[in-house]
Amino acid sequence: MTTFSAAPKTLSRRRALQAPVAALAAGALPAAWAQDTKPAAPPAPLQIVGPWEISGLAPASSGYVFTRLQVTETLLDAADDGQPRPALARLWRRSADGLVWQFELRPGARFHDGTPVTAAAVVRSLQAAQVAPALLSQAPIESITAPDEGTVLIRLQRPHTALPALLAHSSTMVLAPASYGADSKVRSIIGSGPYRIAVLVPPQQVETVVFDAYDGPRPAIAAVRYLAASRAETRALMAESGQADLAYGLDPASLRRLQRHAQNPTLARRTAVRIASVTLPRTVIVKLNASLPALRDVRVRQALSLAIDRAGIALALMGDEALAATQLLPPTLGAWHNPDLPPLQHDPEAAARLLRAAGWQRSSDGLRDAEGQPLHLVIRTFVDRPELPLIATALQEQWRLAGMAVKVSIGNSGDVPRGHRDGSLQLALAARNYANVPDPTGTLAGDFAAQGGDWGAMGWHSDTVVQALHELTRTQTPPERTRALRQTITHTLQAELPVIPVAWYRQHVAVAPRLAGVTLDPLERSYRLTDMEWTNP
Repeated sequence: MTTFSAAPKTLSRRRALQAPVAALAAGALPAAWAQDTKPAAPPAPLQIVGPWEISGLAPASSGYVFTRLQVTETLLDAADDGQPRPALARLWRRSADGLVWQFELRPGARFHDGTPVTAAAVVRSLQAAQVAPALLSQAPIESITAPDEGTVLIRLQRPHTALPALLAHSSTMVLAPASYGADSKVRSIIGSGPYRIAVLVPPQQVETVVFDAYDGPRPAIAAVRYLAASRAETRALMAESGQADLAYGLDPASLRRLQRHAQNPTLARRTAVRIASVTLPRTVIVKLNASLPALRDVRVRQALSLAIDRAGIALALMGDEALAATQLLPPTLGAWHNPDLPPLQHDPEAAARLLRAAGWQRSSDGLRDAEGQPLHLVIRTFVDRPELPLIATALQEQWRLAGMAVKVSIGNSGDVPRGHRDGSLQLALAARNYANVPDPTGTLAGDFAAQGGDWGAMGWHSDTVVQALHELTRTQTPPERTRALRQTITHTLQAELPVIPVAWYRQHVAVAPRLAGVTLDPLERSYRLTDMEWTNP
């Protein structure tokens, strides 16, 4: 068998300096959600505010909240470039035929209820993660067993190269047996990470404290409080007023204001908030229903793309012209970014020519087809990412100039997959994470499968793309063949535009002056709390 391992994770041992901070507004906590009624009195907690609500305890729906807070762990972790590295599994082996994977657990790991992390507990969590929508359901698993207390064995029906990436996804987080009720549903979050839950109040609040029996170095930050706040302006104001040490999901206007303050010596002394940024493997896309008569013609999809002023949108609404998407996958995904692709352009005249060739003619009220029927479309988007409604409005105007009447509908993120499944969706604007698992192959395979995907193709498929993704996920291909397959996929997506790239994505976070050691995870798997420490402002 081929053996994989890496140096164990190291965590900061720096001493925390206690500093006062304004408490987050909260009412009395429901007793049913208090998972630990006798936590040690923590120092003033590190305060995080973000847009992401806790929609439940199921790992497939809210697991990312608990992995980011380092409450739960997965069998494998991932480096910034997506390469697998140890987590609960300290090393792993793959058989020569790719069908058998053996994982040796980290000795000494314990759950927050004091019980040891055994192979049987890992198997139970992974078996639960085989049920859709958990992503492990994508793997052709024959069985998951525990031959002994420290070993997990996964047998596949056929080779699946994306298995390590799936085992690093939050939906595969490992929970203690006591987390499950008699009905096998998750009733509490008992993980094995360096922090344990003290209070959990869905959908908005989680409080954690250091887990004293963690088998790694003790974090410098002793307590953490996360609050979900839906309004981006609220999150920015909380950072400015000292009510949040880390504020995620800044809207463009607040970001520009905070950046101006940081550059102004007088204002900087008063607010002292700095901005940390990282480019993410995420792309703002327009998802299209290609089964609609108006969008079935690739020339219409290309015209929609040519009418978009990406550089203007990126500069005006995202603060950086370099974020204009010239292709679907950003440069941060180096293995998938194809420098040989002709870049997507803004060319209204070319868009008009394509629309005429497709049978659409300009009239006083916009475009009409050969039978006089108008082209009216609705684009759905949501406020989870605060720039999306602004970008949707900009697209609406740019398409209006091209003669295309598009109405913007702002709702919830769940409206997009629902519209995909019931066929009602026409257009949608979303920020798609192509490293939802560390290897983009699995995400692309789900988005551009023959039947399409909730956040990918709709009413469109390409045998070329499906076959290339099939080969990438099921065989151990040589590097040159892998590169050729990726180029085939990216070329086809660029030419046929089942989704239209608009902008790449940069995460901006407001950071309080009392906090040091802040680095941002480009894969958005962790807040990296164990690397942080208090410091004097």
